Amino acid sequence: MGLSEDAQLQPILLGLFLSIYLVTVLGNMLIILAVSLDSYLHIPMYFFLFNLALTDICFISTTVPKMIVDIQTHGRVISYVGCLTQMSLFIIFGCMDDMLLTVMAYDRFVAICHPLRYSIIMNPRLCAFLVLISSLVSIWESQLHNLIVLQFPYFKDRQISNFFCDPSQVLNLVCSNTFTKNIVIYIVGATSGFIPVLGIFLSYYKIISSILRTPSSGGRFKAFSTCGSHLSVVCLYYGTGFGVYLASTVSNSPRNNAVASVMYTVVIPMLNPFIYSLRNRDIKSALWRMQSRKF
Repeated sequence: MGLSEDAQLQPILLGLFLSIYLVTVLGNMLIILAVSLDSYLHIPMYFFLFNLALTDICFISTTVPKMIVDIQTHGRVISYVGCLTQMSLFIIFGCMDDMLLTVMAYDRFVAICHPLRYSIIMNPRLCAFLVLISSLVSIWESQLHNLIVLQFPYFKDRQISNFFCDPSQVLNLVCSNTFTKNIVIYIVGATSGFIPVLGIFLSYYKIISSILRTPSSGGRFKAFSTCGSHLSVVCLYYGTGFGVYLASTVSNSPRNNAVASVMYTVVIPMLNPFIYSLRNRDIKSALWRMQSRKF
C-alpha cells in the first residue's frame, strides 16, 4: 500500500528515497574500499565493519529500489515469488546486522579486557567462523519464515499495509494458527533480538568494568573512544527498533507503522557509514590516503 496515496507527495518521496539510497550505497562502498585497499585496516575490527557495510547495502537494496520503481510507475503490485524473495532477503540481512553488531561487541570486549591476547584470540580463522555462523543463523531464520509461508503457495488481491513485504504482516496473512505463529515469533525474537542484545550487554558490562579499573583518565578515554562508534550504532539500531515495536503496540494505524518502519529499514543503513567515518580516525585517515594516492 506504500507510504502515501497523495499524488503530490509522490515526486517528493521519489527524490527523498532515491537520494537516501544513493548516499547509503556510496557511504558504505567507501568504507568497503577503505578497508579493502588500506593495509592498516586489515585487522578484525575492520573486517567486521567491512561485512557490516556490505550487509547494509544489501539490506536497504531489498526494499528501497522496489519502492522507487513503484512510485515511478504508480504501481504497487508484487508477485508471490517476488514477495517471498524480498521477505527472505530482508530477514537474512536484517538478522545479519544483529549478529554482526554482537560479534563486533565481542571483538571490543577482547581488545579492551584481554589486549595482550587479542591477536591470538581474534585470529583470522575465528573471525571468518563468526561471520559464517552469523550468515547461517540468518539463513536459518529466513527459512523458518518460508516454511510457514510456503504452506499457502498462492495469493491474490492481498493487501500489505507497508512499502515492502513485511515478514510479520505476511505471517499474519498466511498463518491462521495462532500457536504456530507465536512459536515462530518467539523463536525469531530470541534469535535476532534477545540473544544479540544479551551478548552486547554482557560484552559492554565487562568492558565498562575493565575501563573503570584503569587508573589513568587518559587510558579510560582511549578505551571508551574505541567503542564510541559501535556503541552509537547499537543504540541507534536497537533504539529505533524498539521504538517501532512500541509504536506498533500503542498505535493501531497500519500507515503509522509503515512510516515508523522507515527508520530501521532505510535511515539506519544510511547513518552507519557517517557514524563510523566521522567518529573513527582510522577510517578518515584511510579515506584521506586513498584520495592522496588518487591525486
